[in-house]
Amino acid sequence: MTQPHALEDMQATAIAGIAVILIVGAALARLARRLRQPAVIGEITAGILLGPSLLGLFPGDLTQRLFPDDVRPVLAMVAQLGLLLFMFTVGWELDWSTMRRRKRSVAAVTAGSMLGPLLLGMGVAAIIYGNHSHIDGDKVPFFSFVLYLGVSMSITAFPVLARILKDNHIGRTKIGALALTSAAFGDVLAWCLLAAVVAVVTSSGPSAFTDTVWMSAGYGAAMIVVVRPLLARSVAWTSKRGSGTYLAGLVTAGLLLSAFATAKIGIHPIFGAFAFGLAMPRRPKALLEEKMLRPLQHTGELMLPVYFIITGLSVDIASMSATAWGELSLILAASILGKLFGAALPARTFGLTWRESTGVGVLMNTRGLTELVILGVGLNLGVLDQTLFTEMVLMALITTAMAGPILPYVIPRARMDLVSSHADSSHAGSAPVVRLPEQQRGRATSDLAG
Repeated sequence: MTQPHALEDMQATAIAGIAVILIVGAALARLARRLRQPAVIGEITAGILLGPSLLGLFPGDLTQRLFPDDVRPVLAMVAQLGLLLFMFTVGWELDWSTMRRRKRSVAAVTAGSMLGPLLLGMGVAAIIYGNHSHIDGDKVPFFSFVLYLGVSMSITAFPVLARILKDNHIGRTKIGALALTSAAFGDVLAWCLLAAVVAVVTSSGPSAFTDTVWMSAGYGAAMIVVVRPLLARSVAWTSKRGSGTYLAGLVTAGLLLSAFATAKIGIHPIFGAFAFGLAMPRRPKALLEEKMLRPLQHTGELMLPVYFIITGLSVDIASMSATAWGELSLILAASILGKLFGAALPARTFGLTWRESTGVGVLMNTRGLTELVILGVGLNLGVLDQTLFTEMVLMALITTAMAGPILPYVIPRARMDLVSSHADSSHAGSAPVVRLPEQQRGRATSDLAG
C-alpha cells in the first residue's frame, strides 16, 4: 500500500513533470511555427528531446528523475484524456458536406492514397519482419504485423493537413479542396480499418474475432439508432432553453462512456470518442461551438502535449543501429512514394495538371498526430517493438515536415495568394469551395493537431 507521503511525492513529481511538458512543448511549438511547420512538429520533437534520445544521455538520468516509472501511469491517464477529447473534436469537425462534392475524384484520390502506401507498407513489413518478430519473448503474428504496418503507413492527418492548407493560402483551390476532402474521407476509412486490425490483433481466436465484429456492429447500430437521435433531441432542448452551461460536461461524460464501450469490446477507447464525435449533432452550430467545442478544445490543449512526452519516452534515436536506419529508409520510401503516386495519378486522371497532382500527393503525405495515435496503439498491443516504434515516429515527423518546404515548389509562394483568390471567384462551378474546419479559424484544434 502506498504511504501518504510517498503518494504526495508522486503527485508533486507528476505536477512538476506536466509543467516541464507544457513549457518545453509551447517553446518548440512556437519555434516550429517560425519555421513554417505545424505546431505538432515542435510538440513531438519536445517529447523526443525529453526522452532517452537527448535528455536521457546526460549524467544523472534526468529523464527518469523528471518522469519516474511510478509517475508515468498518472501522466498516461492525463494523456489518454487529452487524446479522447482530441478524437471527439476530430469526429465532430469532419465536414460531411465536402464529401458529397466531386464524388468520383475524391473516391479515386482517397482509394489511391490509401492503397498505395498500404501495399508498399505491407511489402516492407514482410521484408523487415524477421528483425521484429519477437517482443519480450512473445512471437508477433506475421499477418498482424504486416497488416498493422501497412495500415499505419496509409494514414493522412486531416487536422494537420487543414492547418497546412490555411498557412499556405490554398484551402480553396482545386488542390486544397481535393486533398482536404480526400483526407477527411480517408480518416473515416482509416479508423475503420484500424479498428478491424486491432480486433484481429486482440482476438484470441476465430470465435473471439467473430464476437468482436458482432459487438462492434451492435455498437455502431446503437450509436446510429439510439445515441444520435437522443443527442439531437438533447441539443434541441438545450437550444430552446438558451442554456448550454452543462453541455461540455455532459458531452465529455458521453464520449468517455462511448470510449469505455469500445474498450470493453476490444477495439480501443479512441474509436469510441471518435464515433461519439461523428454522432454528435452539428446544429445549432453557434451554441455547440461556444458551449461544447471550445471548452473541450481548451481542455484538450492542456492535456494533449503530455501524450507527446509519453510517446517520446519510447523513442530512442541514440540506440538505433545501421540496420534500423536502413529499415527507416525503406519505410520512408514506401510511405512517401505510396502516398505520392497513389494520390497524384488519380488526381491527374480527373483533370489536374501534373504539378497540381504532385501537390495533392505531397499534401496527402502529412501524418502528424494521427500517426502517433496509431503507433501508440500498436506499441501498447505488442505489435511494434521499441526500435520499430522509433523508426515509425521518425517517419511521421519527416513526412509531415516535408510538406512545408516542398509545397512552394509545386505552387510557387508568389502565386499562392493569386491562385487562392482566383479559386474563390472562378472555380465555384468546377471545384468544390470547401469551408475549412473550425480548427483553422481558431487556435485550439490547430495547435493541438498541427
